[in-house]
Amino acid sequence: MNRVLVIGSGGREHALAWRLSQSTTVAHTFVAPGNAGTALEPGIENVVLDVADFQAVIQFCQLQNVTLVVVGPEQPLVDGMVDALLAVGIPCFGPNAAAAQLEGSKAFAKAFLAKHKIPTAAYGEFNDVASAKTYLQGQSFPIVIKADGLAAGKGVIIAEDLAQAEATVEDMLEANAFGDAGSRIIIEEFLVGEEASFIVMAAGEDFIPMATSQDHKARDNGDLGPNTGGMGAYTPAPVVTDSVHQKAIEQVIKPTLAGMKADGMPFTGFLYAGLMIDDEGQPKVLEFNVRFGDPETQPIMSRLQSNLDQLCLAAVHGDLAQQDIAWDPRFALGVVMAEKGYPLGNDKGNAIAGLDVVPAGVKVFHAGTATQGDAVVTAGGRVLCVCALDEDLKAAQQKAYEGVQAITWGSEYFRTDIGFKAIK
Repeated sequence: MNRVLVIGSGGREHALAWRLSQSTTVAHTFVAPGNAGTALEPGIENVVLDVADFQAVIQFCQLQNVTLVVVGPEQPLVDGMVDALLAVGIPCFGPNAAAAQLEGSKAFAKAFLAKHKIPTAAYGEFNDVASAKTYLQGQSFPIVIKADGLAAGKGVIIAEDLAQAEATVEDMLEANAFGDAGSRIIIEEFLVGEEASFIVMAAGEDFIPMATSQDHKARDNGDLGPNTGGMGAYTPAPVVTDSVHQKAIEQVIKPTLAGMKADGMPFTGFLYAGLMIDDEGQPKVLEFNVRFGDPETQPIMSRLQSNLDQLCLAAVHGDLAQQDIAWDPRFALGVVMAEKGYPLGNDKGNAIAGLDVVPAGVKVFHAGTATQGDAVVTAGGRVLCVCALDEDLKAAQQKAYEGVQAITWGSEYFRTDIGFKAIK
């Protein structure tokens, strides 16, 4: 029986830990540091651990006989946690630091896509304001401007006109709006179509596709308002037809994994391709993540029926090709409840009421929560993700929103249209 450690504190980590704890081959699940939701789960234990201190993580794993570590967020992957753990023989699922550059640097990812002829938006790369502004003069709008490094899902601005684009360039390169992450920027064409998240479990060139999903990045109904880390998601995504699925595998996933191997950085872990699918059903890569998406993890884990620990260990040991994966055939839909100031500023410390009265069949995953005495309180911009399953997407949506209506903390904010593209 496995003893598993999940690294991270968000909604993604709550969902991964919950699914791991359900496994028939897992005896105990630790989460470092976890949140109020993971603390409430049977079979899951939060541990106080400085996850930036790899030596402390190694010592904990050795002391607790941990047989698998699953890294949730991107920062420890980019910083080399997988390298450190594998070096001492602790199985750790995720890419090493070299492979994690696919997410750690937008410039690296765009150069990789160009080199391996993987479809993506046309772009330019800049580290000074003057050349970026010169490039903008010849572009059409809207246009997308991205901070090169990790910016916690917030380093992407869609500029509607030249004035906004120039101001964004100054903001990133001169005013340091995103710190070191924005010392280099990517300016790329705005792609039109419908977004989908295509995630696979990978080990070198072997991979297993996860269920398709669609995230809702814009804060407000109708995909309006500022970009966020994601306001809700559902799975499967009807936009990923059999034909689109095949194109995504042949034109994106296979050449990416082959290219990483050829470049001396074989990829093991969750490879997430954020795709834009145009009217002809042609996918282009918007971005890579080297870990599971948040909030896609929550509905996808709601549907996964296989033992996640066994899949992760098979990938680490190079046996992924021998594995099968099983899914609940129903739709799953998750609605993010956030603080109303998100993604700019947000309140913390508000007591959350109603968690104990959500309808049966609704699962609430915690993201930005903490415990204060007996109360669960808000501790971040995205606070909860409320998920439900049903044969019909509209019914899953209705159930999830019944769960949302049961919960309040006085300053909650959520979109009321998660899943609208598929339902329409």
